[in-house]
Amino acid sequence: MTAPATGTLRVPGATLHYEVRGRGPLLLLIPGGAGDAATFDGVADDLATTYTVATYDPRGMSRSPLADPSAGQQVAEHADDALRLLDLLSPDEPARLFGASSGAIVALHLLTAHPERLTRVVVHEPPVVELLPDAATSRALLAHVVETLRTEGLMPAMSAFADGLRKPGAPTAARTERLTLPPQAAARAARTMANLPYFIERIVPRFMAYVPDVDRLKALPEHLVIASGRDSEGELPHRATAALAARTGARLRNLPGGHTGLTTHPAEFGALLRLEFELIGK
Repeated sequence: MTAPATGTLRVPGATLHYEVRGRGPLLLLIPGGAGDAATFDGVADDLATTYTVATYDPRGMSRSPLADPSAGQQVAEHADDALRLLDLLSPDEPARLFGASSGAIVALHLLTAHPERLTRVVVHEPPVVELLPDAATSRALLAHVVETLRTEGLMPAMSAFADGLRKPGAPTAARTERLTLPPQAAARAARTMANLPYFIERIVPRFMAYVPDVDRLKALPEHLVIASGRDSEGELPHRATAALAARTGARLRNLPGGHTGLTTHPAEFGALLRLEFELIGK
């Protein structure tokens, strides 16, 4: 893996850590969940043979500290951060954009607010649960997760959250043995664990309450690609993604793996992602 060039960008309320590889048109990758720029280590080098690939730690995650650690989080503010990175790294040309999970929600908002800055946006399983007919059930889940965090702690809250995302009737994931990881992977895992309280308490409730501007997205068919995991049908993020595709009239693309296919199937995922960006104008 090629070591990226790194930098920091001061934005209102935070300082963003970002990484850049390659040359060519800008492709900005937005991680989801409790992940950071390293989420894309499995695909970034290959994409960087064609594009200038930029990744970053969202505000409050890993190496992107908040000025006020207790600050509430808003989707629009995170989208403004992505826009500032676009303006820094590609000030004169529109860019390509990929977002995963909660990062896909950021990408949707940025597209609706500034379509002129983007040539193509691929979103993978944005959990826009407010589009579902049973959205009230998702609201109850989120309230339960936050209350569990308050009364029982992080790991019970994470278990409640994971259980709520599974397809009905799916078994609870089996406990796995702790593995000895290489130093770089261990550092990434440690950062992810450290990000979890912030993710559960302040990202999940706000982002999963987000309602995308469906009419605006419907008017941008050449810009938007909506993708889901081949193996995640029936899970809450997949159901929400399918609802978004139906409401916008977009065809739902299938990418390998499930909600975390980017990590579990990086080579195939990256190849299909590249293809989606090469199809601009075709």
